[in-house]
Amino acid sequence: MRNRLVAIAGWSAGRPWPAIVGWFVFVALCLGIGLGIGGKPAATEDFWIGEAGRGEAIATSGGLQQRPMERVLITDHGARLGAAADTAAREISDRMRALPEVESVAAPVYSADRTALRVDVTMAGAELAADEHVAALRAQTELVQRAHPALLIEETGGPSVSKGVDALRGRDLARTEMIAVPVTLLTLLVVFRSLTLALVPLLLAVSAIVAAIGLSMPASHLFPDNGVGTNIILLIGLAVGVDYTLFYLKRAREERARSGGRLDSRALVEIAAATSGRAVVVSGLAVAASSATLYLADDVIFSSIATAAILVTLVSVASSLTALPALLTVLTARAARVRREPAQGGRFTRAVLRRIAAKPVSALAISVLAMLALTAPILGLELTDMGRETHPRTIPAMQTFDRLNAAFPELKSMHQVVVAADPARAEQVAGALRALAERSASDPELTGTAALRTSADGRVSLLELPVPHYVSDRAALRSLERVRADHVPATIGTLGNVDYAVTGDVARYADYPEHQQRKLPLIIAALLLVTFALTAAAFRSVVLASVGVVLNLLSAGAALGLLTLVFQRTWAETLLDFSSTGSIGSRVPLLLFVILFGLSMDYQVFVLSRIQEAVDNGASTRQAVLDGVGGSAGVVTSAAFVMVTVFASFIPLHIMEMKQMGFALAAAVLLDAFVIRIVILPALLLLLGDRTWWPRRPATVRAGRVPVNVG
Repeated sequence: MRNRLVAIAGWSAGRPWPAIVGWFVFVALCLGIGLGIGGKPAATEDFWIGEAGRGEAIATSGGLQQRPMERVLITDHGARLGAAADTAAREISDRMRALPEVESVAAPVYSADRTALRVDVTMAGAELAADEHVAALRAQTELVQRAHPALLIEETGGPSVSKGVDALRGRDLARTEMIAVPVTLLTLLVVFRSLTLALVPLLLAVSAIVAAIGLSMPASHLFPDNGVGTNIILLIGLAVGVDYTLFYLKRAREERARSGGRLDSRALVEIAAATSGRAVVVSGLAVAASSATLYLADDVIFSSIATAAILVTLVSVASSLTALPALLTVLTARAARVRREPAQGGRFTRAVLRRIAAKPVSALAISVLAMLALTAPILGLELTDMGRETHPRTIPAMQTFDRLNAAFPELKSMHQVVVAADPARAEQVAGALRALAERSASDPELTGTAALRTSADGRVSLLELPVPHYVSDRAALRSLERVRADHVPATIGTLGNVDYAVTGDVARYADYPEHQQRKLPLIIAALLLVTFALTAAAFRSVVLASVGVVLNLLSAGAALGLLTLVFQRTWAETLLDFSSTGSIGSRVPLLLFVILFGLSMDYQVFVLSRIQEAVDNGASTRQAVLDGVGGSAGVVTSAAFVMVTVFASFIPLHIMEMKQMGFALAAAVLLDAFVIRIVILPALLLLLGDRTWWPRRPATVRAGRVPVNVG
């Protein structure tokens, strides 16, 4: 690999302008091809999971699938409604029926105390596409509101909430970019003391992001995009793109300083390619391979995330191996004007390493115990899917959502019992469903009402059981358990040769986390295997591979423990601006493990490469550990600061899962860079000594040299 990387870098250094122009032509082609082919968004059926998904499939086969619905709420500031409300409801109904986006409009319904009136509007088309067309409905609601200023006429529903969430997410992400990019640039200015050199990592990271976005569009025809792909590309692309360029540039600076400026630009580029370039390739492959384990989740969201992470990582690696050497060659004169950094790192790092070298057992024990203490809250981890009720109330549709559900609590959620049978048995199935409705009428956690529908061909029947609780309420989950374990077996279960399932809002909410929990052990096992195999292959050491796996688990566990401690409790609500749900989003732990395992390989590979390089040059393992960790501390700290900035910029976001993910990743990178790589790793390797390289024997042992004792 090293020879090939040197050859590629040498070619780019020898022909810098063709290489630079070629790179940006490649970026333009990727974007052009992507725009030409277009992306494929995920369809409703791509989200079907577990029994809930099976029920939705049965319902869809009979044309009884859940339709996108908007509800117009009419109130008079708490007063009982009169004729004016009826007039407004008729106007709403007439206007909505005239829209091509509307399939049907139900008769107006009053609340029990007649202080609220609602009009249910079923939209035409697929559920996931409804938010693109809901603006036409909301425009009609606003017109009626203007015509009746004495009343409060407002609209909410899945499409309105979804559109509001998307708009809020877009504003939040724009704000994070306004924070992350300047802070990243300032960090790079401190590192390089040159605006030109500081702009190079950002330029290449942005170009890699653009190319990956273009490539993600044709890729979505294999792995449909659920809408988060671009966000992941931005998140991962800025982090790894800057890191890879930073590693490369820092090594070239060190070699120029070490040679006293005697090496020409091509020699510098080739040395950087042979050392840091190799580390970039290995860590890039590790991020891509780790991300690929998400495909095992059998879930469209994780498949979309995996595809985005793999594409942007590989493109970032390609940019650091082709365009970066060319840019470095062009900027050689400016790169020469740098301050030589101490080989053993900064003053703080040297002091820490001296203490670790003097008492490695104590350093290892204290730091590991501290990390385990941070991990301990995992024992109380509660995973849930984030229901619609958890969305921020800064979204106007969510404020209406609260008022609607206060007036009509039966709308909070619903169970749907779906049965498919021979059409000749339609009456028998309907009888069993009516018996189920009678049983559930006495259930204290249901409304006592039910609605039965049958497909036109009589093959599929669906019973709706309204639930007066939000999907995240324990009462709603208890009612689902009773429907599935008691009511359905006692009625539908007595019928032979029928296909049935319980789906609906609560079932969707409950089945998704359960599916993730079943997949989590498989994915973590694959993740550990991939990390172990790549580290063992890169460093030809089973011991180092085992160390890498254990340390990655330790940093991921501590980050997840911190996340649990902060977000499942209420003490940090004011500090971080959130309302605790008492749980963690079901997707967060899996994403944390996979992304962190990949990204931590950046630091691991870079640090271990420096240690191995010193050993191969004849240093003792002890000396190599101290030199390698000390010499890489500056770049690891700088890279970590960039990553933490990017991830921490997600903490102020309003969307709970994105906030949790940003916090967890920022905490994980901090712990990984400053505790794992600077304290635990050197302490452990100092204790292992030459056993670190087993089954390979380092040069010092083969040559019979006596290790140097450096304290």
